[in-house]
Amino acid sequence: RRKLRTDVAAAFPSLSAEQLAEFIPNKEELHVLKVYSHKGEAVTVYVNNKNPILFEIEKVLYPTVYALWVYPDLLPAFSTWPPVLRKLAGGADLMLPGVVVPPSGFPQVERGTLCAVTLIGNRAPVAVAVATMSTAEMLAAGMKGKGFAVLHTYMDHLWEYGDKSCPPTLAPLVTDSADKENAEDGEELEGEEPAITFPADPLQHLDVGDLSLKEQDGCAALMGKEELAEDRAAETAEDGSTEVQQEAEDSRTPQEQMDALFNQCFFHALKCKVKKSDLPLLTSTFLRSHMFPCCPAGKQLDIKKSSYKKFSKFLQCMQHQKILQVKELNKGVESIVEVDWKHPDIKAFAVPEGFSSASAAQESKSESREQVYHPPEIIPLYGVSTKMIPLFQESGHRKGSILSSSEVRNIIINYVKSNELVDETNKNFVKVNAILCDCLLDKSEQDEISKLKWEDLLSRCLERMQPLHQVMFFGQEPVVRKGNIEPIDISIAQRSSNKKVTIIKNLELYGLDPQCVANILQQKVQASATITPVQGTKDRVQVQVQGNQIHHLAKVLLEEYQLPRKYIQGLEKAPKLGRKK
Repeated sequence: RRKLRTDVAAAFPSLSAEQLAEFIPNKEELHVLKVYSHKGEAVTVYVNNKNPILFEIEKVLYPTVYALWVYPDLLPAFSTWPPVLRKLAGGADLMLPGVVVPPSGFPQVERGTLCAVTLIGNRAPVAVAVATMSTAEMLAAGMKGKGFAVLHTYMDHLWEYGDKSCPPTLAPLVTDSADKENAEDGEELEGEEPAITFPADPLQHLDVGDLSLKEQDGCAALMGKEELAEDRAAETAEDGSTEVQQEAEDSRTPQEQMDALFNQCFFHALKCKVKKSDLPLLTSTFLRSHMFPCCPAGKQLDIKKSSYKKFSKFLQCMQHQKILQVKELNKGVESIVEVDWKHPDIKAFAVPEGFSSASAAQESKSESREQVYHPPEIIPLYGVSTKMIPLFQESGHRKGSILSSSEVRNIIINYVKSNELVDETNKNFVKVNAILCDCLLDKSEQDEISKLKWEDLLSRCLERMQPLHQVMFFGQEPVVRKGNIEPIDISIAQRSSNKKVTIIKNLELYGLDPQCVANILQQKVQASATITPVQGTKDRVQVQVQGNQIHHLAKVLLEEYQLPRKYIQGLEKAPKLGRKK
């Protein structure tokens, strides 16, 4: 407790000695919990008076919203609109277009500073976040981009560990006279509705539709008032004249400019970089290795800032124009299978100055070599099956609810403790009640087993749930699929004249381009490597290499691509290296 008080004093020097004594009391009980986040990070939580007051990640202390409601000025605060809280509680970070600029200006913070997030009209914080840029950088960026990485919010799982109370209503520090002066500055504000008063629960508010925190016009849609857009334009004009000059050069909206940039890079890539031999080509590889190198210097492709929002929708639009054809060769993995190079739009496209077909082809090769492959993050998940519904009903889950292994573990532990099923004589065992008996025991075991070990209880529970998995590729949204992910399958087949070939399947599931893997193997082993269709399936391909090349393949997959060994099947079939007589 003394060490914790010292750490808190060092982390939050603005606390006085009296406040520190109230924050970490000497006599009251202080409980310490260890929980795990969805990413698997260990989090230490300190609980006082049944409310979590602090949480610690990697030896760094952070206050909870319960603590900030008592000490609202502990951290520099930034305000946002009430409907934004729904997005923050759902796991989104706070984007700068959603941050309200106060009349007195922002508090001065540096990148990495711990900050509080409040709602306009109430000083009680509703989230704890880390600034991703300094105040000066925020203003220089024209209030665009991600401003804060959110760690904890009101209404999240950490908040649920406490008494689940709502934020108190704390009056803002800004004086009424300042508000009146601002109101007099603009004639458009005269005749507007009175100031909105917020209820105790900020989520019980007028539903204004979906709010995208990543779109520049998110707040304008939220407010539905023209003066907000005018105020923002005035602020960006004051921050610097760069954007004003760009707007003078191009009267199109930023969204229209990004659409035009995507079209330019798309046709440039098809005309100069993609060859017929490259097909089928993964859409992610096409974007990363072919379109990105075609982007002019000083500009950056960002699909979120375009009208398409998703690259798959952009390609669908191109497919409707019959420029190319996209197919889902594997579940959730799309590839370009055909391109019409005789299409008028491709033939009419003029390569921008500074690019040439020859140099573009060379750049494409060098870029593809330099591209760093990021193995996908694969997380096993579990769905509540029909048989397990009685066990998960108390926690509010239904059939088909998707949970991680740690969430399942916490639900089972809470169920056992709330029903007082821990064995009094040996706490390593759990008494089997009627629900556990029906859900976890076979008919032959129901009369014989009255107790289960904790490990056995949890493993039986996971075995009887529906297996799922989440795959998240670098720079893409996670995808949840049924069943366990298929491993990369390596097998040895015998062909005519007693020749052996190595066959590799399921590379696409892990974001690997089969053609690229075949080219690398061909160079390493100096043997023929081809792409062939998988028998009995539609539009699935496999890599076939002459000879038993599992040793070389293992080096490529494990060392170069850094794929975990558990997702590769068949490495044991490598030829044994023995001494030649």
